[in-house]
Amino acid sequence: MYRAHDGKSNRIRLSDESFFPNIVELSSLGGSVSSLLPIFPLELVLLPGAALPLHIFEPRYKEMIAECLAQKKPFGVVRASDEGVADIGCTAEIVSVTKKYDDGRMDILTRGVERFEVLEVNQDRSFWQAEIALLQDENEDEPAHPTAETITQAVRLQAEIAKLAGTEPVGLDEHAATLSFLLAGSLPLDLDFKQSLLSTLSEAKRLQAVVDYLEAILPGLRRAAKARWN
Repeated sequence: MYRAHDGKSNRIRLSDESFFPNIVELSSLGGSVSSLLPIFPLELVLLPGAALPLHIFEPRYKEMIAECLAQKKPFGVVRASDEGVADIGCTAEIVSVTKKYDDGRMDILTRGVERFEVLEVNQDRSFWQAEIALLQDENEDEPAHPTAETITQAVRLQAEIAKLAGTEPVGLDEHAATLSFLLAGSLPLDLDFKQSLLSTLSEAKRLQAVVDYLEAILPGLRRAAKARWN
């Protein structure tokens, strides 16, 4: 379970909106603009469809999550790093509260839903809020959907890597419109790679990127597994 706090806040100044380096007044990626969304910077990348358990203990985030629960509304997860805070994130819906503590802390299970771009940061509350634009895949001249061959290859690679890691392959809907996110979200992949998937507005391109990435890391994983078995 991820301990939900801005672990590097003293180093990257999460209260400073200058750490959203690419915010523009109008979305460069399109999509519909929403009202203020509570923002939760974390040292991870949440993908649509991926589960994310969180332990909430900081006062500002206890306030934020309590409000989201009361109003049945989502919050946004954006990646925080030494370089700043990503301006492309994913909304999270609270699936359940798995445990409550006497001091107000809580364990929650969330799930990624929709991608968004941060347009403007609002710091009127103890936690960040932001004007966002929801992101949609572009209509392109090239085939909008991955080929059956690419889908089969991606699922096979994910299953082999999960087996090498000693985990059971996750049952995935191969016909899901966002299969690329489901595959990448089921494995502990590089955060830069996951962040790039969020910004890619084509499922065909995302799934091919997943195939290329998994093929690149698989030989090293096979060697490491073989060394463990010997």
